[in-house]
Amino acid sequence: MIYWKIFIAFFIPGIVGYGGGPASIPLVENEVVERFNWMTVSEFSEMLAMANALPGPIATKMAGFIGFQQGGIIGSFIGVFATVAPSLILMIGLLSLLYKFKDSPRVKTMTALIRPSIAILLGVIAFQFFRNSYFSSGALQTILLIGVSFFLLERVKVHPAFVILGSLMYGAIFLGS
Repeated sequence: MIYWKIFIAFFIPGIVGYGGGPASIPLVENEVVERFNWMTVSEFSEMLAMANALPGPIATKMAGFIGFQQGGIIGSFIGVFATVAPSLILMIGLLSLLYKFKDSPRVKTMTALIRPSIAILLGVIAFQFFRNSYFSSGALQTILLIGVSFFLLERVKVHPAFVILGSLMYGAIFLGS
């Protein structure tokens, strides 16, 4: 039964998570935290930070980690497969149709209209992470990490993986329990 739950937890976000891995993060969080209670919001945010620090697609890294945590190696394989299965099925089944309408103004308009929804979903999850950080680590630590991260990303142009790694090390040293 756990393998079926792992499959569902990643297949559904794969179907409705239009826009790739970042768009599916809130959907995976809903399945993993709210629906199946496999993780807390804090654990999910820590796992997401680690997944962001590693190279490769975010959705498959999350699926592999959570699948392994819940069902071992087979669970990891099922999670990754469930994440890529919707795209795989669509690409195989609809490749000629996609090619035929790739320059359609309607398709371009539809894509442009979906982008604000993705931005809102990412904003909601960012707010949840901020709130969780504020209450668990305090306002000073949260504002410090946000400010330094913003400075490093926007002014110094440090690669996001290094900023995430630095934040993880800061948390391990200064915020570890």
